[in-house]
Amino acid sequence: MRRSLGALPLLVFVGLAFGIPAIAMVAGAFTPGLDNLALTLQGGYLLALLNSVKLSAVVAVLGAVLGTFLAQAVVTSRSTALREAVLTASGVLANFGGVPLAFFWVATLGNAGVVSGLLGLPSGSLFSFWGLALVYLYFAVPLMVLVIAPALDGLRPQWREAAANNGATTWHYWRHVGLPVLTPGLLGGVVLLFGSAFAAYATASAMGAGTVLPLVTLKIAAALSGDVQTGFENVGLALSLDMVLVAALVMAVYLPLQKRSTRWLQ
Repeated sequence: MRRSLGALPLLVFVGLAFGIPAIAMVAGAFTPGLDNLALTLQGGYLLALLNSVKLSAVVAVLGAVLGTFLAQAVVTSRSTALREAVLTASGVLANFGGVPLAFFWVATLGNAGVVSGLLGLPSGSLFSFWGLALVYLYFAVPLMVLVIAPALDGLRPQWREAAANNGATTWHYWRHVGLPVLTPGLLGGVVLLFGSAFAAYATASAMGAGTVLPLVTLKIAAALSGDVQTGFENVGLALSLDMVLVAALVMAVYLPLQKRSTRWLQ
């Protein structure tokens, strides 16, 4: 009983910080009925949701591939200083997002950016689907490095030695030993990157992405603030509910994979 009382302040905080907003969101989404939810699956709202899913999927896959190769290079490196520098930088860059990240890329590859001027890139190349994906990769790749590095550390050298003693090539080792062990961690990283990119708002908003690439987070902000039409606040809440459902699905997939990965590497 005393242990339960110790957790009471945390439960009260969670209830106030998450419970009340969640109840208000669900109540608003279903007011006056299912009309708001039906509207979110039509026209521009549906397009924004599909764009967000597509962008998040691309960022998740590319970020997972690039982050895994970078983490593998760091883990197998004999330089302790390089490993510590990359992991420390990854911890910083994985949380470097929002408005500062948008301004950084606009100043670098924007219409009047330093690098875009030197390379002669077409005007507006940054303000496109692939331009926004590039910006998102700036925090997605470091996040993947942090996620997959412990799993790569868990690949015991004895496994490679045993495979080599039995005549296995490098391909056979990765095909039958390395990848099966890393698969839960890799899939968990992909899901985590997808959720991170799917929920991102400030970076895309500061870059003005809504004019060229409608995203669900930008649609929610527009509906709640009444920038386009007033009286659509409940539509914004319905879009938020759509995002919560996607986020719940992401976590439902991620948590079991993470648990399985931990069991493999014990």
